[in-house]
Amino acid sequence: MATDPVCGMDVDEKDAAATAEYDGQTYYFCAEGCKETFTSTPEEYV
Repeated sequence: MATDPVCGMDVDEKDAAATAEYDGQTYYFCAEGCKETFTSTPEEYV
């Protein structure tokens, strides 16, 4: 399991609604909206 860095929800990597790469690491998200929030200002969430 991974933790959505925006909302803190547990996300199964295989079933994640969205993913994003940042600084060589993959982040998993529960929803596309969390991914969009992350990608606009990723430094706030890592």
